[in-house]
Amino acid sequence: MEQFLHGLSFINVAKWDHEFVVLLRMALIALAAWIGLGVTKRVIPMLRQRITRGMGDPEQVKRAETLGRVFRYIASVIIVVIATVLILSELGIAVAPILGAAGVIGLAVGFGAQSLVKDYFAGFFILLENQIRQGDVVDIAGKAGLVEEVTLRYVQLRDYEGNVHIVSNGLITTVTNMSRGFAQAVVDVGVAYRENTDDATDVMRAVGAEMRADPAFGPKLLDDLEIAGVDQWADSAVILRCRFKVKPLEQWNVRREFLRRLKIAFDARGIEIPFPHLTIYAGVAKDGTAPPFRLNDTSATAASE
Repeated sequence: MEQFLHGLSFINVAKWDHEFVVLLRMALIALAAWIGLGVTKRVIPMLRQRITRGMGDPEQVKRAETLGRVFRYIASVIIVVIATVLILSELGIAVAPILGAAGVIGLAVGFGAQSLVKDYFAGFFILLENQIRQGDVVDIAGKAGLVEEVTLRYVQLRDYEGNVHIVSNGLITTVTNMSRGFAQAVVDVGVAYRENTDDATDVMRAVGAEMRADPAFGPKLLDDLEIAGVDQWADSAVILRCRFKVKPLEQWNVRREFLRRLKIAFDARGIEIPFPHLTIYAGVAKDGTAPPFRLNDTSATAASE
């Protein structure tokens, strides 16, 4: 053992060159920062999974996932900043003047980059107030889609066609979230004027009850069909409005299935689903009489023109 220790006697840090020691410390700092970044990428998702494991509310799970991504981003920034400051100090560069100058420069840049600062402040309050979470379907700044990523600077959406929209948080003034708590599948049904609206609403109730009892669509419905009644007299149809209270993000599937089944039920009952009609006026003579209108009557056609 004494011989082994004597063989290691050359490891004397005091005898090493100062430059080599500095480079070694810088390498150790960089290595520690790299390990720290790797740990944050692994530990934070593991903690998030452990926390969400006992949650029964899907919305709370989405909130935890969004906050986990933000905390991992913040932790990475802190690690990089600390490592940079330590490396600068090892190089003999005074950090305090740099921090003071950085504060002044940051103030100047803040005036010139107000939109960027606005993005970060808006993103902070969006996350703090739980306005948007990963997995939500939202409409923000004129863009709608599924939220794929939420950061302090932007929100990334993917629409139905697969297009990705990146919206700066500073541009978000109004958030329309279509995936909170429950949704309403609103359906406007048009029937011909000659049809009995009571018969049509009876068929609509029957179709709604059929969907409520369906094992595939029943769990998506939170309540029975609610019929508001006659909503308007349109040009070619009487519009009947109804709605289903459904689970979040199921309103579109429920609406499409209800219209499909209602079309089959209307056809079976002989209830007309209207289409636009056109009435051709052939004109009248000065004495008030009107000739019989025939499609092959060129004079009538000319009179109508």
